[in-house]
Amino acid sequence: MKIAIKRSKTVVDEAGSVVGHEAGDTLVRRLLRLFPDAVLIGPVARRGPGTRILPIEAIDPEAVVINMDVIDSLGLWNSLYEAACGTRPKIMNFVWFPVGDFIEREQISALALSCALFPTFANSERTAGEVREVISRWTVQDIAQQARLAWVNLGFRLDHVKPREETQTPVVLYPAIYVSARKRPDFFMDVLEKVEKEIPLRVEMRLDESHLVSAKAMDMARPRWVWTGPLLASRDSYWEALARTTALLATSLEESYGLMYVEAMGAGVVAVLPDLPWARVLVPEGYPFFYPADDAEAAQRVLTQVLRDTATARGRLDELVGGSFVEWIQAHHSDDTFDREIISAVGGWFPEKE
Repeated sequence: MKIAIKRSKTVVDEAGSVVGHEAGDTLVRRLLRLFPDAVLIGPVARRGPGTRILPIEAIDPEAVVINMDVIDSLGLWNSLYEAACGTRPKIMNFVWFPVGDFIEREQISALALSCALFPTFANSERTAGEVREVISRWTVQDIAQQARLAWVNLGFRLDHVKPREETQTPVVLYPAIYVSARKRPDFFMDVLEKVEKEIPLRVEMRLDESHLVSAKAMDMARPRWVWTGPLLASRDSYWEALARTTALLATSLEESYGLMYVEAMGAGVVAVLPDLPWARVLVPEGYPFFYPADDAEAAQRVLTQVLRDTATARGRLDELVGGSFVEWIQAHHSDDTFDREIISAVGGWFPEKE
């Protein structure tokens, strides 16, 4: 089966590799691993050692296009239809972002119609539910009833996990590559400033270059115990850093899945999480390290407890699942399931002709 992948923000370096550390970059790499003969849709034709880029007009009419720019699937359909002289395009949406990112009426309407007209694969059960709700609310019944929707939790590659390397001074991760309002960086710093007065610690922030040089990031980096830097050059470096990380404090109000949190917990990092629906679905019932989302004092208490006796904190997690909590995370968030389900969805929605 011929596959094409569309994501407008994807950047390919001179060696033909997809660069970047955003969830979207990671997912494009994952799709290319699953479909090794797939092409990327880009403005101009280009070929690298492991990647081929083609403009829309050069895409094979029989190719299945996995569109990660979901909001523009209608325009993409028309462009492919015209380029193929009337052959009906095969498009499926991949919703890998929070549906709530779209706030304008025009955006929400376009998203709803796109997901109703084209088969849609979502990155989590929660995202799939949000897509269903948007379709039901923003499209007419006849179209909504024909919607085709599948989902799976993204998960991560278990072979990336490195052996733990505990540090003398606890390391707390800022679990985001942006300092945007939704991530609540001010709330994060308010909590950490109080915790640091009780426990010596080091905060590590690895940010996208566009946010690393922002006034907000520079302000957050002022305390001597905060380290900020660029995203690590390789996935190995990323996982080696997680192996040395003690805990993370999640402060985001909304996530479609939460891949960075899951990867960290799978590497043995203890996660202090806001008591919100997106976080609840990542961990087992009874998870002990939640805090009320707007209560900075509660977040401070929980994080202090974790850092003061991390071994006991990990023991509580193991006791919760009756074994290894890290293994529970790895079993429930393995990308093997994602691989199997998205391949099944593509084959089910677009069966090959015999």
